[in-house]
Amino acid sequence: MKIKITLALCLFAIVIGTAQVRKWTLEECVNYAVDNNLTIEQFELDLQNAQIDRSDALGNFIPNLNGQISTSGNTGLILDPTTNSLVTGTIFSASGNVTSGLTLFDGLRNVYQMNRARLNEVANQYRLDNLIDDIRLNVANAYLLVLSNKESLKVFEAQFAVTEQDMKRTKELVDSGVVPRGDLLEIEATAANQEQQIVDGGNQVTLSLISLAQLLQITDYENFDIADEEFAVPTSDILDYSPKVIFDKALTFRNDIKFSETNVDLAEKDLQIAKGAIFPTIGAFINYNTRYSDQTLDPLTGETIPFRDQLYLNDGISYGAQLTIPIFNGFSTGNNIKRSQISLEKARLQFEQDKLDLENTINIAYVDVQSFAKSYEAAQKTLEARKLAYDYSKERFDVGLMNAFDFSQAQARVDNAEAEVIRTKYNYIFRIKVLEFYFGLPITLN
Repeated sequence: MKIKITLALCLFAIVIGTAQVRKWTLEECVNYAVDNNLTIEQFELDLQNAQIDRSDALGNFIPNLNGQISTSGNTGLILDPTTNSLVTGTIFSASGNVTSGLTLFDGLRNVYQMNRARLNEVANQYRLDNLIDDIRLNVANAYLLVLSNKESLKVFEAQFAVTEQDMKRTKELVDSGVVPRGDLLEIEATAANQEQQIVDGGNQVTLSLISLAQLLQITDYENFDIADEEFAVPTSDILDYSPKVIFDKALTFRNDIKFSETNVDLAEKDLQIAKGAIFPTIGAFINYNTRYSDQTLDPLTGETIPFRDQLYLNDGISYGAQLTIPIFNGFSTGNNIKRSQISLEKARLQFEQDKLDLENTINIAYVDVQSFAKSYEAAQKTLEARKLAYDYSKERFDVGLMNAFDFSQAQARVDNAEAEVIRTKYNYIFRIKVLEFYFGLPITLN
């Protein structure tokens, strides 16, 4: 029995341990960030508020309905509400009414308010979608940074493994008196420097993982990691399009541009609503009321008329219309119109500024892709040349024609060239994805 329990606990521990080392893919990171981001949740609440505002605007077209019931008791000389005569004594009375009102015309402000509410809902949706786009881009950038740091760390570890072999071989040569001890000390110094690179590289991986986890609202940093994948530079024809073509297409789907454009439409509706206040307002109402008093007597029997009968006998209906004409209100209507005109002009200027900012961003992204493409190609060529030089230096070092210092410098140049290839590679990948993002293509590393 104890053996079964122990096995069960071991299996449970294995399951838990496996669950803790989950490797996140880019798609999983993006989806999780979108589903759990706190700012997105706030924007979603703003969208719900906008939907409620639309319901309020719709309610302005529907007649309101209100009911009122009141009861009272009076003693002494009082007015009987059912006979409107003064009596002495104690009276218990009750009354009730139901009133309904409807705005028939208010300068079309209700119509404009309804249109504004619809636009505001659309604007909040654009705002939310734009935030989601930004989060996707930020997560992709952070994910690529982790990959870059991990590849650099692998290079440092591989280089250290080679240096360890050289150090072992050199020690044997020193012990046999073939090479001076200074060569061994030089290689040991190189190994120590590479160990420091490994430590620094591990720290960079950890810090970049923490940054990515924070974007995902994940606090369990120790058990957070991404999938161990290598991504080649993707084939892309994005540079076949000019920055102007990419910009023109971006204007048709970018949520930040749509949001800015909708803000102009909202400002126009606000101006229409403000101007509607200069027109008269026409409203209609209908009211039903009834009352009861314990002093109301039947003239034939002299007894108090029953409650239900009094409600029927004392009821009445009133109805009518009301016209309100604005004449003077302390300049508030005119000033509101002026403020709305200023807000409209500001919204238009902001819309134009947002388009200029987008065009500038796309132009920069386009130049970045070209620049990092050349940098990546140059880094590859440099690495190839450095490796050839290193192979030649190693041959000379192995036969004693090169000292350890010069050999370590050749190896260091290879190390730097490999690190530069990794850096330019992932910078190039990200810049391609940014430019494709502005062209409307999804963010993937496949």
